[in-house]
Amino acid sequence: MTNSAQNIIENGLTLVLGGTGKTGRRVVERLEALDVPVRMGSRSASPAFDWEDETTWAPVLHGVEKVYLSYYPDLAVPGAAQVIAAFTAKAAEAGVRHAVLLSGRGEDEAQECERIVQESGLAWTVVRSSWFAQNFSEDYLLDPVRAGEVALPAGDVPEPFVDADDIADVAVAALTRDGHAGEVYEVTGPRSLTFAEAVAEIGRAAGRDIAFVPVRADEYAAVLKEHGLPGELIGFLTYLFTTVLDGRNVRPADGVRRALGREPADFADYARRTAASGIWNT
Repeated sequence: MTNSAQNIIENGLTLVLGGTGKTGRRVVERLEALDVPVRMGSRSASPAFDWEDETTWAPVLHGVEKVYLSYYPDLAVPGAAQVIAAFTAKAAEAGVRHAVLLSGRGEDEAQECERIVQESGLAWTVVRSSWFAQNFSEDYLLDPVRAGEVALPAGDVPEPFVDADDIADVAVAALTRDGHAGEVYEVTGPRSLTFAEAVAEIGRAAGRDIAFVPVRADEYAAVLKEHGLPGELIGFLTYLFTTVLDGRNVRPADGVRRALGREPADFADYARRTAASGIWNT
């Protein structure tokens, strides 16, 4: 499927869950630029949305035609499948027609959530993502990069980091153009890098010396706990580094090309663009 083969379809109200997050806010910006009616799904929006409060679901689903389904903190955390099952049932009851699910590549629990959405009775599209490049600039790795030392329980297994802008472009295409229903798009960058290589790319782009230090998973979890991260998030991050980052996701995939008819952004392009913003300056 390429842009040339797609037709823009009539778009009703679209609910973007996680609308202030890394991918959600980008999806919102793109939909608004296309004059698509958008409802933000977040605790700070009105009406407010909270994954942990089922009473907030019906108000945000009222009148909605399509949903960008991004679950926080991740589909791999315990209990996510039950929540996704309950939400998609509510969405179907409310008259939602199409759900675009942000999923995780190589996560068995996320694939279970994919099956739930696929069997929900809704039209569906799955955007199955590799590791976000923006974790280095918009998440838990920003402070270590600024400090000049990134310590992670990641060895020599490479990962094809994906740019969140590419994820948003694929999601918006699925939400606004025909031909994407029933597709699973594995979205990655065009090449795989180890975390040490990714940190080195950032250092070159930022003109700074940034060290990568491999640590044990238990050491990493202890540091996260000292910094006050919740146990659920610590468990998820440890799971990613010890289970998902085992080589199963080394090979880049063609999801961006299939969905958009172009190549995905390279990590070096992300690093140069982000360095120019000054966010990695000390």
